[in-house]
Amino acid sequence: MPTADHSTLEPTPGGPPPGQPGAPRPAHPRPTPLADLAARLGVAAPDPGGDAQVTGITHDSRAVRPGDLYAALPGARFHGADFAADAAAAGAVALLTDADGARRAVGAGLPVLTVADPRAVTGGLAAAVYGEPGEGLLRIGITGTSGKTTTSYLIEGGLRAARNGATGLIGTVETRIGDERIKSERTTPEATDLQALFAVMRERGVESVVMEVSSHALVLGRVDGAVFDVAVFTNLSPEHMEFHSGMEDYFQAKAQLFTPRRSRLGVVNLDDAYGRRLVAEAGVPLVTFSAEGRLDADWRAEDVEAGPLDSRFTVLGPKGERVRAVAPLPGPFNVANTLAAIAALAAAGLDPQAAADGIAEVPGVPGRLERVDAGQPYLAVVDYAHKTDAVESVLRALRTTTRGRVHAVLGCGGDRDRTKRGPMGAALARLADTAVLTSDNPRSEDPLAILAAMLQGAVEVPPAERGHVVVEPDRAAAVAAAVARARPGDVVLVAGKGHEQGQDIAGVVRPFDDREVLRAAIEKDQNQP
Repeated sequence: MPTADHSTLEPTPGGPPPGQPGAPRPAHPRPTPLADLAARLGVAAPDPGGDAQVTGITHDSRAVRPGDLYAALPGARFHGADFAADAAAAGAVALLTDADGARRAVGAGLPVLTVADPRAVTGGLAAAVYGEPGEGLLRIGITGTSGKTTTSYLIEGGLRAARNGATGLIGTVETRIGDERIKSERTTPEATDLQALFAVMRERGVESVVMEVSSHALVLGRVDGAVFDVAVFTNLSPEHMEFHSGMEDYFQAKAQLFTPRRSRLGVVNLDDAYGRRLVAEAGVPLVTFSAEGRLDADWRAEDVEAGPLDSRFTVLGPKGERVRAVAPLPGPFNVANTLAAIAALAAAGLDPQAAADGIAEVPGVPGRLERVDAGQPYLAVVDYAHKTDAVESVLRALRTTTRGRVHAVLGCGGDRDRTKRGPMGAALARLADTAVLTSDNPRSEDPLAILAAMLQGAVEVPPAERGHVVVEPDRAAAVAAAVARARPGDVVLVAGKGHEQGQDIAGVVRPFDDREVLRAAIEKDQNQP
């Protein structure tokens, strides 16, 4: 019987399957009697077994360590209790599960805490096991469709500069604990891993942490047991429609972050229609920001000077503050991300100018308009844009900062929202001079069927408004095709996968990094006679 992560998984496009699962753990865990955890849950302590000492907790049978409470959760394909024997063999001292799980795990020989909905209590229990590790941290959480990753890196840069202490970061690309970097498996870790990360951060002297909070995480309870000092809302556009029933369901998931259970203070983008709705409906005090200069916003940008590599602007604050700011990445959306970061840090009590100065020094964000420079006479960038709004924003930003032509490569992921494929193909065809449609992570789907949907959207763009459309299923060949067309002063954009280092085709994840592939294509093109 295979072992697995049995929870309902949030997709991680192109990421490799988990190899060594489980978050880092604190080096000196504090034992907690199982009977104390039972009392916290309001259930009877197991007899025998109530005297067991719990030193950790995990939802993944592969990550069990001696002394762990194994949270056996019902999942999309398996019930975690089916792996209770594996957990016991690895050293688990007890089991948390539902009535069905308790029946399945009878042969494992572990004392059982039985609750109606184990997922709903796992976060709080994990916090208890690790001694409420987040309470000593300044915690900033970011949600929204686009901009979460970039804004988190900008906030971390501001925290490093303004607080002059060790910081933490948790998100799509990686987890950082001080200077240590750990590759992420998903945007927001499961509750057991999240609380373990907080405990490790506390142990290592981290004073503040910024993290991305996905809609999956809010719905599935991954941030249960955590109350953010500041919660940030960037924007909302169609995404994850394979998970949510529609935009209203998606919005309600995001809105959970702005309730007393999840946060103490919100920072909301007033330029976004859903942000304005959140202002009217949120259950916590809010601070607003506007990169478009709305006068009713608490923080707003003015005198924006956009450049090919960054943007410079002035931030006006609610108390008459005038802050000199630099968005260290190009494009209007990065002005918004930078303004969100400054407003969030100010809301957390930091000096806004010191925060802005730290943000200006951020060297870049992996896979977000990340430059690839092999000495070529044109700009080459890789970006994670994988939804229509993001593709349009990136292309418009590049268009305004280049005097030449734009050659763009894009695919759509398989086993994900199918409704965006046509619009994404149309956006690429309308806004790029060369639109190369290719494969992203087709997963279990036929790559040609995905490309057909993208092409249908592209050809619906009137010929007078449409760039040259190329269909090339092989992603490496597609990148090479875009590079071959580039001339001095042009831009080559490879979009959709960003920081990812794998490509999932028919369940097999092959090594594939757009940045490496783009660099190799440029070098090969330059060496052509």
